[in-house]
Formats: sequence, C-alpha cells, structure tokens
Amino acid sequence: MAEEPQPAVVQEGMEQPDAPATADDRATAKAMSSLDAKPDENAEPKKELDMKAINDAMKNLETIGQQGEKKPAAEETSARKQAQEAMKRRQEEDARRKAVKVDQADVALLAEQLDMSKPKATDFLKSHEANAVKAMTTWVTGAV
Repeated sequence: MAEEPQPAVVQEGMEQPDAPATADDRATAKAMSSLDAKPDENAEPKKELDMKAINDAMKNLETIGQQGEKKPAAEETSARKQAQEAMKRRQEEDARRKAVKVDQADVALLAEQLDMSKPKATDFLKSHEANAVKAMTTWVTGAV
C-alpha cells in the first residue's frame, strides 16, 4: 500500500509542534484528533449523554417560548381578520385576471420585444388589463 507523501516542511526526526496555548485551541485540537481516531468496536454509544443533551435543549426551548410575549386575543383576532381579507382580495384579483381575454398577437409582441416567455407575457398582459402599451410602458419604467 502506498504511503501519502509528507508536506515539504515535515522532516523525519522533527519534534512535535507545541501544544495549543488556549483552551479554545486545545478543544479544537481534541476535536480534530477525534476525527482521525478509530472508534472502539466494543464501546457502546453514549445514549445517556445524548439524551441528556437533547433534554437540556428541549428545556431551553420551552423556557425561551415561555419568555416570549403572548398576544392578547383581540390582537390575534384582528390579525386573522386582516389575513383573511388579504386572502379574499388576492382571490378576487386572480379571478379578475382569469376573466381578461388576451390577444395572441399582443402576447407574441411582448414575448419578442421584452424577451420573456409567452406564459409570462400572458400573465403580464392580464395584470395590465390586456393593454400592450400599458404593459410595455410599465416594463420599461420598471414599475412592476
């Protein structure tokens, strides 16, 4: 089996590099060395430690959630009403767009001149009430 070539700065008989000076460096070195270490085949996984970490994380999440401010019922209700109204307006606008008939010549014109796909040109025309001039003016001025 071929060995990997050593970097040019490593020479046979060199001393080990100095130990890391700070705790952060030591922790990093330990983590890096654990990547190279082969796991013991007889060692059992540390389930208790993992479960403890999971439980601690869940407790932290619960305390964070309890510290957050709860909205009064009136604010939640008004927010729901606003969301429902916005959804209703969106649906009405979509229904209005579907009802607009678009001339295929205008679609081809927009697709060719504005370098867009035909479905996008169709939607763009529908959003501008099938008025090609208005759609092109909006596209050019960037007020989409």
